[in-house]
Amino acid sequence: MTPREREILNLLATGLSNTAIGTQLGLAPKTVANNVSTIFTKLAVADRPSAIVQARNAGLGNP
Repeated sequence: MTPREREILNLLATGLSNTAIGTQLGLAPKTVANNVSTIFTKLAVADRPSAIVQARNAGLGNP
């Protein structure tokens, strides 16, 4: 996973929307959505909640 994808996954694990992640990182929501799709593929998950569970189990998403 690229550093940017890991950064997005960390924010995703905090419960932020694609728009909120984009605002925080200075990215368009569509760019975030594309990255999220790539993250789902790399994690072999089908949806956002599954990705969040994996991210939190890996220690991401904590303040």
